[in-house]
Amino acid sequence: MRQIQMGILDEVHRFCEAHGLRYFLSSGTLIGAVRHKGYIPWDDDIDIYMPRKDYEQFLQTFSDANGIYRAINHSTESHYYYTFAKVVDLRTKMLEDETEGYEIGVFMDIFPVDYVTDDMQERERVFNEKKLLYKIRRCKISKSNPLRSRLAYWVYKCWPLTVKQIECSIRKLIVLDTPTNTVCNMTEAGPRIEGCFPASDIVSSVDIEFEGKMYKTMVGYKDYLERTYGDYMTLPPVEQRVTHHFEAYWLD
Repeated sequence: MRQIQMGILDEVHRFCEAHGLRYFLSSGTLIGAVRHKGYIPWDDDIDIYMPRKDYEQFLQTFSDANGIYRAINHSTESHYYYTFAKVVDLRTKMLEDETEGYEIGVFMDIFPVDYVTDDMQERERVFNEKKLLYKIRRCKISKSNPLRSRLAYWVYKCWPLTVKQIECSIRKLIVLDTPTNTVCNMTEAGPRIEGCFPASDIVSSVDIEFEGKMYKTMVGYKDYLERTYGDYMTLPPVEQRVTHHFEAYWLD
């Protein structure tokens, strides 16, 4: 599966380089690059960040001449579970418990990075509101209860807004037209408010080794990792070294 994911990363890297689009190895993938020069030994996915402008241009223009890879997101797929994009290998099928009833191939995650208000009080309000909106959206899309409370699940499930309306509200909340000094991955899978980091960290990119090849990450990657993960160079306790729970197959 890692070989398939690396094939996706190679194609996305090639496309971005050819079209002048910025991307950065991020999250656990970036920790792996810094600490292990490749995958974290127990990790099984690849994550990259893209500034919002590059992210949306990528989704509009990405194409693979061989027809192996496809970029998907909530705008291209009905009942798409995630709030960020993925590039999938169309030759494969992946099964995940949380996306029961929605088929997807082996993928690489792509997260948009948005400007965040520099007003701390307003930032806290935005994070609280987006958390609620994401929770309502997840309940409306999920076939099973993703929450601990059965009552809360049905309250959100019956909330008098469509998924499309919720997604529009989320976009208005998190996509700022005016640049600020702060950025963050504002999707549902993004960090807590403490994970916001200076916009100067992504002003340019640097090369970094991952699995024997060179890819791109943000110039301020050390600052980003420290703010998001703390002491990222220290291995976590054994009980926290867990993988995702999914199965993957080649299609006939």
